[in-house]
Amino acid sequence: MLKGKNITFSYSDSAKGKIQILKDISFHINKGDFIGLIGASGSGKTTFIKHLNGLLKADCGEIFFEGKNIYEKKYPLSQLRKEVGLVFQYPEQQLFGRTVLKDTMYGPLNLGMSEEEAGKSAKESLELVGISEEYYQMSPMELSGGQKRCVAIAGVLAMQPEILVLDEPAAGLDPETKHEIFELLCRIREKRNNAIVLVSHHMEDVAQFANRVWVMYKGKIAMDGTPEEVYSRVEELEKMNIGIPQITHLTYLLIKEGIPLPRPAISVEEAEKMLVEILKEEKPL
Repeated sequence: MLKGKNITFSYSDSAKGKIQILKDISFHINKGDFIGLIGASGSGKTTFIKHLNGLLKADCGEIFFEGKNIYEKKYPLSQLRKEVGLVFQYPEQQLFGRTVLKDTMYGPLNLGMSEEEAGKSAKESLELVGISEEYYQMSPMELSGGQKRCVAIAGVLAMQPEILVLDEPAAGLDPETKHEIFELLCRIREKRNNAIVLVSHHMEDVAQFANRVWVMYKGKIAMDGTPEEVYSRVEELEKMNIGIPQITHLTYLLIKEGIPLPRPAISVEEAEKMLVEILKEEKPL
């Protein structure tokens, strides 16, 4: 659905001149993808995702949504921002509506939906993220941290995007609520077949939920593959200062010690299955 070719971008600094942030990035996002975007701080992740819905324009390169170049003069960027919804870090800080329902309706109304259409879309999105009708007339400020986060996500979902891009959606949440957010994203993908691009530092969750992983390093997508393919490149990831799941590191060390695992595991369950297979193959004394 979304494809980029040779994207390069620089910021201007009054003292240092132009500072290059993104360097010759090419990418593609397919319908239904769940992409985990990982990388060390300063690698360019947030700057990159702002290009996906045209908030930033590349110095050179092209981005196509459903085959149309978003940099053409007459391309409707407002329509692109409906199709590619962007949820920033701590999105609950942007809640401002008098009630939960009105806040969720704000985006759809701005896109030109009628009051009835916006209300219907908002209610469907709130239901999808687990916010029941009893909360609709409450102020968003009365909700818990996790509920506020869900309402903020619902506000983007209510615009009916094809691609949902989230920058650290679980930041600052307790482990239980964090896991609920990841399960919510899987539910959204299952119910609406959205493509999801998720910026995250939670390697275990990326390994569990994503079907593709992008690794950003010094302004480039250095790796693009399944979690199994990417996380097996342990030494390269460590050189990039990127943490990996503990179980991946442990099984990597076992392989180095001569244990014949097929590759580093990305979950405890996978490691268990691998070890059971090895034990089955061992000959009894």
